[in-house]
Amino acid sequence: MNDAGAMRAALTLARRGLGQVWPNPSVGCVIVKNGVVVARGVTQPGGRPHAETEALARAGRGARGSVVYVTLEPCAHRGQTGPCAEALSDAGVARVVVAVEDPDPRVRGQGIAALTAAGIKVELGLGAEEAVELNAGFFLRVTEERPLVTLKLATSLDGRIAVAGGESKWITGERARLRAHLLRATHDAVMVGSGTVLADNPELTCRVPGLAHRQPVRIVADGALRVPLTARIVAEARKSPTWFIVRHGINDRRPGYTAAGVELIDVKPTATGETDLGAALTALARKGITRVLVEGGATLAAALIRADLVDRIAWFHAPSLIGGDGIGALGPLAIAAPGHAPRFERMGLEIVGEDVLETLRRAA
Repeated sequence: MNDAGAMRAALTLARRGLGQVWPNPSVGCVIVKNGVVVARGVTQPGGRPHAETEALARAGRGARGSVVYVTLEPCAHRGQTGPCAEALSDAGVARVVVAVEDPDPRVRGQGIAALTAAGIKVELGLGAEEAVELNAGFFLRVTEERPLVTLKLATSLDGRIAVAGGESKWITGERARLRAHLLRATHDAVMVGSGTVLADNPELTCRVPGLAHRQPVRIVADGALRVPLTARIVAEARKSPTWFIVRHGINDRRPGYTAAGVELIDVKPTATGETDLGAALTALARKGITRVLVEGGATLAAALIRADLVDRIAWFHAPSLIGGDGIGALGPLAIAAPGHAPRFERMGLEIVGEDVLETLRRAA
């Protein structure tokens, strides 16, 4: 196996861990000796053991003299376990190919320096673009103290999420809805506003056969605690981690939520009395969340866009038209001129049954 093929394999492994390893990054590691793969490893659920540790344990003595391909710089700090850079050195590997440097100040070049000091040849940059995108959430948590925010929309061709009377089931088809559940499985948390809970009473779980173990944290932005205790997401809070973002000072209804198993996250309001979404995302990052999938509604989506907090959009387009009397996907953005509109660039298009999934990222 050549360098490019081995790094592609490592990146594929790393993608499997998304949504399962927070607060750590999802890393893939492939060990090759004499052109043959001798071991693979990926970051384990909860963030440990690390990918390199897993791969080295599987390789055993076969790691000596090998080439190691890893999607993120091996750690250099001592936490619950020893540094991965030290483990690679002790195993006697000959070369380490690293996709991208770790921005965590506890590592940031120190892992590479430790390997080099041990006489191991290190090459940096192969697969870097894909590795950066794969762990964009972890990088944002480290550098900006907030998670990556992906806004998921499911609309008609003219951008409507429901007909005039509010009915929305179903605009997109069954395969698109299944694909949306797969998105939940690759995110640490799924987030909605209180209006969505009041209107739809959602479960916000991943219901893909075989992936029942991949449940995201369920988050509701409910500054005034409007959601009733009888709502499904509250009643079933002990089955799956459930967090409510609440404006600081809302006290009268707290006991009922906490008794049901809901964790309340206090956020100071803005000067206008609204929930400070930037502060809310910082609070989530401090709890270890790296990737948040926002599923609505229009008010929350618009507020995040106005605050310039949407990094990716996963937009399911159904081949239908609802018209101007339907409910739009976004609330008001107060844009004065077309040139002021937030810009996104297309990352990919995917045919999903009769629908299309368009993936976009914030334009540079």
